[in-house]
Amino acid sequence: MLFPYLNGEDLNSRPDASAARWVIDFNDRPEAEAATYVLPFGRVAERVKTERAGKPKAVSGAPWWLFLRARPAMRKAIASLPEVLVIARVSKTVMPLRVPTGQVFHEKVVVFASGSHAVQAILSSSVHQMWAIKYGTTMRTDPTYTPDLVFGSLPRPPLSERLDIAGHVLDEERREIMIRRDLGLTKLYNLINDLSIREDKDVDRLREIHVEIDDATLDAYGWEDIPLNHGFHTYRQMERWTVSAAARVEILDRLLLENHIRADRQHGRQVSASGGDVPEEEGTLFN
Repeated sequence: MLFPYLNGEDLNSRPDASAARWVIDFNDRPEAEAATYVLPFGRVAERVKTERAGKPKAVSGAPWWLFLRARPAMRKAIASLPEVLVIARVSKTVMPLRVPTGQVFHEKVVVFASGSHAVQAILSSSVHQMWAIKYGTTMRTDPTYTPDLVFGSLPRPPLSERLDIAGHVLDEERREIMIRRDLGLTKLYNLINDLSIREDKDVDRLREIHVEIDDATLDAYGWEDIPLNHGFHTYRQMERWTVSAAARVEILDRLLLENHIRADRQHGRQVSASGGDVPEEEGTLFN
């Protein structure tokens, strides 16, 4: 009944993206069954029951030993998956990580019900990042991932073997670098976006991987004609390592056009860029 409790700060700052805290979770168990777990049930009774009783009826009338918003649809969708993709709702990187299931996700963690490396590549691309920054919101100066506005409106390309390979490479090599150098996601990408970082093999390698991620993503869209010109460019009043301003404008224009085309085409069903149905497990997110 005790599970890791993963929050956005863990994703942004811990090299292994592991949870720093634990939480008691009875899932959907009835009170009598939950009470058989004597110590955790007693703890929840001590800390939660009285507090809930003082809340408005919509809260106080709910089962006090269960999470108020347990996200049962998410739990069902990821139950058979050993890993899922997640993004911290507030972050500088707007970068997904792969984490194991079997833990409780804080509401500041956006959960994608997919373990696909190809999906990971798309979510790690400049295409997705630009769309998220443009159509998401902002917490102070950091982008805030707004699932419905971002993932829900992004016209995603069909998955490909090239995307799958690129996602695998990013996940494996980045994980090794983060653990070896004791760097969380934010600190790692601060290095990637630092113009003064020269002759750092790890940084150079990750930039190289992200070039392939972006190329594979554009290839999946059929937009190989767009020159990306990766390098240090001014973006959101900051100089950072990214695609050129011209590429950004062209990609966002095409995404918006594709969004409108698909909206006209759908008529009540979700359609991929190639005209086929998007598999549900590759197109579902929870937060």
